[in-house]
Amino acid sequence: MILYAATIFLSAFLLFQVQPLIAKIILPWFGGSAAVWAAALLFFQISLLAGYAYAHALTKFAKARTQMMIHGGLLLASCALLPILPNVSWKPTAIGDPTLRILELLAATIGLPYFLLSSTSPLLQAWYVRRTGSSVPYRLFALSNFGSMLALLSFPFVVEPNIASRQQAYIWSTAYVAFAALCLFAAWVSRNKAEGVNIPEIAAVSAAEDSKAARPTGLQLLLWISLAACASTLLVSITNHMSQNVAPIPLLWVVPLAIYLLTFILAFESDKIYQRWIFLPWVAPALGWMAYAIYAGEGNFHIKYSIPIFCAGLFICCMLCHGELALRKPAPQYLTLFYLMVSLGGAIGGIFVAIIAPRMFNSYLELPIGLVACGVLAVIVLFNMEIPRLGPWPVRFALAIGVGLLAGYLLRKELADRQGYHLFARNFYGELRIRDDDVTQEYAIRNLLHGTINHGSQRLNEEHRYDVNSYYAPSSGIGRTMTAKQGLGPVRYGVIGMGAGVMTGYCRAGDYVRVYEINPLVKSLSDRGEFTFFSHCAGDKQVFMGDARLTMEAQPPPNYDVLVVDAFSSDAIPVHLLTREVMQTYFKLLKPDGVLAVHISNRYLDLAPVCARGAEFVHKKATVVADDASENTFANSTTWVLITSEDNKVFQNPSFEGANMYPATAAATFRGWTDDYSSILPILSLN
Repeated sequence: MILYAATIFLSAFLLFQVQPLIAKIILPWFGGSAAVWAAALLFFQISLLAGYAYAHALTKFAKARTQMMIHGGLLLASCALLPILPNVSWKPTAIGDPTLRILELLAATIGLPYFLLSSTSPLLQAWYVRRTGSSVPYRLFALSNFGSMLALLSFPFVVEPNIASRQQAYIWSTAYVAFAALCLFAAWVSRNKAEGVNIPEIAAVSAAEDSKAARPTGLQLLLWISLAACASTLLVSITNHMSQNVAPIPLLWVVPLAIYLLTFILAFESDKIYQRWIFLPWVAPALGWMAYAIYAGEGNFHIKYSIPIFCAGLFICCMLCHGELALRKPAPQYLTLFYLMVSLGGAIGGIFVAIIAPRMFNSYLELPIGLVACGVLAVIVLFNMEIPRLGPWPVRFALAIGVGLLAGYLLRKELADRQGYHLFARNFYGELRIRDDDVTQEYAIRNLLHGTINHGSQRLNEEHRYDVNSYYAPSSGIGRTMTAKQGLGPVRYGVIGMGAGVMTGYCRAGDYVRVYEINPLVKSLSDRGEFTFFSHCAGDKQVFMGDARLTMEAQPPPNYDVLVVDAFSSDAIPVHLLTREVMQTYFKLLKPDGVLAVHISNRYLDLAPVCARGAEFVHKKATVVADDASENTFANSTTWVLITSEDNKVFQNPSFEGANMYPATAAATFRGWTDDYSSILPILSLN
């Protein structure tokens, strides 16, 4: 038992330790979007499905010695593919949705090792049943999930803050070799039935038990799949919802996934843990809380409330789904089929969120759909639940009313949320909306929103149409910088992040501007005339499509006077655009007296220390310019960090008179961000 338990535990730990590790490594290659994690999760779920299908087929159709030969050969082949570091040739070169590219990269880098790790738990459980004749192998499934949860929770709090990504990859690869050795030994031990155990080769139960265990029906299989798919849908959609408004980082990836796995552990560890009378009363409040949090504050509900609500809600809903799965687990001879259906449901949920939803919907509807689906499944699984003396009808009536109210509330809020917007569009990089405010007044303005965050505005009044506003107004840090530079003559400047194109409003005849934009939808809005700052620009202008960092690394130095870093995905910051390595790239593109302007306005992260450490690395100074926008109706309060050489005279320009400026600093213990290391815990604020 110890051999099987140790092998399953190590496989599960490695299985879920590699998920945030490899996703974080490839995140910068695909623009730092939260959707990178959704695509990675899809790969992991499909690989898990393939691993379970392999385990089911191997134990069903192959003899014990054949199983050992096949699995042993694959383990040896997988070790030859180590270490798990993706080749730089996988960096994207084409513009558009990179989902397929991400799946191909992951398959080439960790495909076979991940596939074999995925198959380990059901395969070794089947081997254990065959060798011992045990009829209760499900605790090994709980142990597997415990190893997975431990791996996930250790990553953001222990591994990520202390070990660089490249070192993590080598350590993981070494541990995988140890796992392969254990698994090979387990396969050798399992090649024969134990002496005195009179059980069939495949079924691993007595003929008497086999006759009593009816094969699962098609409806049972469908219910297994549906329960698993609902939990998976909620997992991925809730993770996306939280990541979009903070940052696509492992901390916000692993906590929901750890909760998801915890419910598996509790549900399968003991039949006594999941009790309907305990969890059922919490399902309706959990669904209601999450439905409220989706739309509260126009989608900007503070994370100190929304994250606990979604985490608690995910726990309750997954306990319902996984608890009902555990109540319906079949006899041991059907355990690989059971796991196969559960993993199929997980993959279906991932496909729905990562592939279908961005192409079918123009807004984030998958989370509301997941909530309603959870309510419907609650009605199905509890349909025959009886209350003493009253029968099943009170429960049926209450559940039906509750689901109807939930669906009605979500529909009403979604329709209300859409009012005032005349355009919705969505792709891999997120959801874009356009709203016109005060259209009958002098103050009419058109706003571009990415997710829930304003990404630039343009006034509709002809007289003021090309006034630079929002985060880039003349009183902002970048506004003062542009005024100072343009006072000296024509300016060459670059902008990372197009948004509504407001920064190109500074472009005059004789100026040179280059815009770096990764999202094709954003550029299309200017092309179709929704925002006209860029088309109105009279200077030498061009938009480079693709990830800004990859584009800049490949181009000759354009000698910018100013380089603006203003890339946001909703309110999330692409980490790879703030590391010390990218600082070197920025200053290769700038003139010696050039200014790097980094927009760090954020509700939850204080990015000034990150900029300070980056500036130190390239021997520059970082100055914070904060603007409360109190004197401009059309300006937003902003925080910019201007990074310059020590002797730069830009701050002596009259445009900086009266500005709220101070040096960007970092605590002595603060560790700067690199391509191998980043952690938001030291800069996270929940006030």
